[in-house]
Amino acid sequence: MNKVVAVDGPAASGKGTLARRLARHYGFAHLDSGRLYRAVALRVIREDLDPTDEIVCSQAAATLDPAGLDDPALRTEAVGRMASRVSALPGVRRELLDFQRRFATRQPGAVIDGRDIGTVICPDAPAKLFVTATVEERARRRHKELLDQGEAAIYAAVLKDLAERDARDTSRATSPLIRAADAFLLDTTSMDVEAAFAAALAYVESRIGPAPAGAGLETAARDTQ
Repeated sequence: MNKVVAVDGPAASGKGTLARRLARHYGFAHLDSGRLYRAVALRVIREDLDPTDEIVCSQAAATLDPAGLDDPALRTEAVGRMASRVSALPGVRRELLDFQRRFATRQPGAVIDGRDIGTVICPDAPAKLFVTATVEERARRRHKELLDQGEAAIYAAVLKDLAERDARDTSRATSPLIRAADAFLLDTTSMDVEAAFAAALAYVESRIGPAPAGAGLETAARDTQ
């Protein structure tokens, strides 16, 4: 079985930060699956497509250019809101399913974070994390992130938006956000980044073993080239 670490959880829970650090630690490939949906959302916005038209949005997903996954515009709040809408369309999720499963076969391993990785994309992953935090704490983190990026943001509006996203993600008919039965629950509400990473790493090591000697250094070298 390929060494896959599936990291799921709601927005601003800290799953992305943990997934990136785990990937660097092990020298694994990393995929933020949310970027796939954000890339579709960005295309919907830029091309003025109808976000409720499943056929149109599915076509946008089917012709997704991986090169666009580094576009800085993907991190904007407007794209995030649109991504939450288009990700609820079954056709969009189907089109992106194969992309994610192919990524999971990368050697020597892969870390993928999202909302349905441990339940749908990689249900046989040997290590599964479900990262969460209270919606109030997640809103505080997202609000700070937006302010740090120079975006105008009001905490109450960010809190409302996250609550609405949670409702859409957990209630959609296709691939809802739920914790896999065999996923390790990690509540980061009262944790700083280092404590959360230590807890996540302890769990992952118990499932797939420690990282090979020098794995993190090799990844860091690749990242700087």
